[in-house]
Parts: sequence; structure tokens; C-alpha cells
Amino acid sequence: MRVVTQTVRVTCIVSAEDGSAVPGLRRRDFRIFDDGVEHPIVFFDASAQPASVALVIDASPSVMRDSTEMKQAAAALVGALAPLDQAAVVDFSAHTYLQLSFSDIREQILRAVERVSVTDLLSDTGGSNIYEAVYLTASRLFRGRTGRKAIVLLTDGQDSGLGLSLDPASAAPRPGQPDNRLTFDDVARLLAAQDIQVFAVSTENRPRIMTPEWLAAHQSATLISPDALRLGIPPYTLYLAELVRRAGGQLYFLNEAATVAETFRRIAEKIRAEYTLGFYPVSASSAQAASPGWHALRVALPGEPDIRVSNRAAYYVPAGP
Repeated sequence: MRVVTQTVRVTCIVSAEDGSAVPGLRRRDFRIFDDGVEHPIVFFDASAQPASVALVIDASPSVMRDSTEMKQAAAALVGALAPLDQAAVVDFSAHTYLQLSFSDIREQILRAVERVSVTDLLSDTGGSNIYEAVYLTASRLFRGRTGRKAIVLLTDGQDSGLGLSLDPASAAPRPGQPDNRLTFDDVARLLAAQDIQVFAVSTENRPRIMTPEWLAAHQSATLISPDALRLGIPPYTLYLAELVRRAGGQLYFLNEAATVAETFRRIAEKIRAEYTLGFYPVSASSAQAASPGWHALRVALPGEPDIRVSNRAAYYVPAGP
């Protein structure tokens, strides 16, 4: 009997203490763990191959006061991308609108960003469906795309479509509801399956406790907990952080940067400096396939305590026929 096992690929962002990207690392610098068990790295890519970056921009009434700055931020990111990177532009309110499919023509991308208008969508009543927009972007725009993939999400985080609360059960399918109803878990699972990094940029204030160090310390377990109220973290900000934790990426706050351009230059820099690792989800001496369900992932750089690694928290193995 012969068993064929596909590699699991994991995209990583490596940051120095000041938040800047760390280039020049090699395969031997990394360790990768699947459910706590180290596996040999059989694939390694640190090339500057072109990236596919989807700008997903909130255009709901709740971001009216921040809409101009958000568009300036999106334009700053476009200007910081590498010449061969491709970008797409999506905006949303109650519904999701495609302004531009992936293109490497900067003039087209900037015109698409300029078309994003909260005023034009005031008649699109029904709330702000953030996670539906992310799901549609990941499932339709990224279909069949390879290489480095990222969604840059600009929003206040106040989703009105999924009924999310600090009860973890609100993120999962609920008894009595239709099987095809989108859940937060569906969104996180799709992003993880396609290894799409998420750079979420919130227009709200950063909760005092939610420092980069705090987020790094809580990377291995869900952030969704009633304790968040005691810590002063709004549920909508917590879910943005949870999406980034599960998919891999970074969480930013638009109003704490010295300049918008600097924040988005750093995002573009990190996209360009991503590392991709691959491993077989079974040991070389075992013919047993990975069991269905979620498997925890951890990537480490031993001996580098001041360097942070961000990657998706898990990979998913579907049940067999």
C-alpha cells in the first residue's frame, strides 16, 4: 500500500521588536509544530514572488467620519506595493461590491479606491456585513490564485450580520438555523484553508490591554471570552483580533500611527517579506493520515526571543468520504 500525503503550507510574518519585517532568514532558522509535535520542514520559500492583495474597505454609515482617511490609507498601500504585486478593490455595507478584480495597473487600482463612497451606499440599508465581505472576497476573488495572498481589511469592526457576542457559541453554527447560514467559523476556516493572511486595520481606538505583546501571548488560544468585558475590549475589536489570530496576519489601529503612509508601507513590507514553510502532516515513518478536524500550528525561531512570528493558528483536515 502506498500513501500519498500533500504538504501543509504555512505563510509566516516575522517581525522585529519595533514591528519591522525581518528578511534574510533561512530554513534552518525555523521550527514548525503540528499539535505540539515538531515536523521536518520539507518546503521553504523566501522569494519575493508577486503577491495578490485584496483591499476590502468598509463603506457603511458607521465609518462616515473616517471614510476619507480610510481611502487615503488604501491609496498609500497601493503606492507601497512591489511593482509586480496585484491588488483588487472591494467595498461593502449591507452588500459587497467589487470595484476591481486583481490588476497590477496602479492607475486602475487607485481609480477603484476613489470610487469607494459611503454616501453612494447610504441606500444600501441592512447594516454592515464585514465578515460576509471577507468570505466572498476569499472564496471568489482568490479562487485558483497561488503565491502570497493577503486581505487588507479597513473597518471599524462593527459587524451586524453574524450576531456575534462574547459567547464563543455565537461564532459557530447554531441549532435550528439553516445549514447554509454563514458563521464566523466558516470565514476563519476558509482563510486558513487558503492560507490568506489578514491585515486588519481598525478605525477604533486600541484597547489599552491589547498590546502587540498581549496578542502574541494569546496566540495559541481563542480570544473570544466573556472576560473581554472585564478587560475593556469591545466585542467587535476582539473578533477582528480573533480573525487575525486564526488566519495569520497583523492587527493595526489607524489613529495610532504617526502617518498613514508609514503604517501601510510597513504592511506592504511585511507582505513582501513573508516566508512560506511546508511539512507533511504525518511522520516519515508512519502511513497514518492526519485525523479529520482542526490541527494546531506553531512556528518558532529558537534563540530569538525578541522576534515575533505570526501565522495561521491551525489547518483543517476534512472528513473522508
